[in-house]
Amino acid sequence: MLSVELHSHSELSHDGRDPVDLLLEQAAGVGLDALAVTDHDQLDASVDAAARADDYGLVGIPAMEVTSAAGHVLAFGIDEPVDPGQSYDDTLAAIRAAGGIAVIPHPFQKSRHGVAPHVSDEQLAGADAIEVYNSRLLTGRSNRQAREFALAHDVPMTAGSDAHIAEMVGQAVTEVGATERSVDAILDAIRDGRTSVVGQRTPWHVSFRQAAGGAKRRVQRRLSELI
Repeated sequence: MLSVELHSHSELSHDGRDPVDLLLEQAAGVGLDALAVTDHDQLDASVDAAARADDYGLVGIPAMEVTSAAGHVLAFGIDEPVDPGQSYDDTLAAIRAAGGIAVIPHPFQKSRHGVAPHVSDEQLAGADAIEVYNSRLLTGRSNRQAREFALAHDVPMTAGSDAHIAEMVGQAVTEVGATERSVDAILDAIRDGRTSVVGQRTPWHVSFRQAAGGAKRRVQRRLSELI
């Protein structure tokens, strides 16, 4: 089994803080086997992290968190960016056309752009996997909803820290029954449902600090664009 962090953000995300080298250092430091940097509608940092991952003893998975018209969709193993703003179905199709798999993060949390309120059960079940444990949820209700849905519809399950600062990488990981240490083997295992989830909730004060820091950085970036 490989321990994989499938949901993390670098400084290229509008609400991320740290460069990829700190994310990689943290992932290696807590004993992970693989890391996906999933910036919002950005692929560059993830490609950089994937290229440098071997230096840290990690498998690097190119990925991004795509903002579809229905909400957020994680794209793993893609070889080109996926355009935001497309419909849910078109986003999944674009991810697969780019060679990747589509995983739905925090689907039942509307305040964080979860897709469940905007798509049918059939559409949600059409994803390659569903994130059933997100460590940044302040209560366990949305995680439980996601897990119950995945079990009822036989959809593979993943976990993710949703880390926006480096020290939170590894809070929630997906244990993957991959046949080898490679991106393709990890993604095949996720698609086949050879996964289990392990994690703990991010402390509320850290979640608050991440959110406050993200809001501040968004304002600063908008001001810099206006100058």
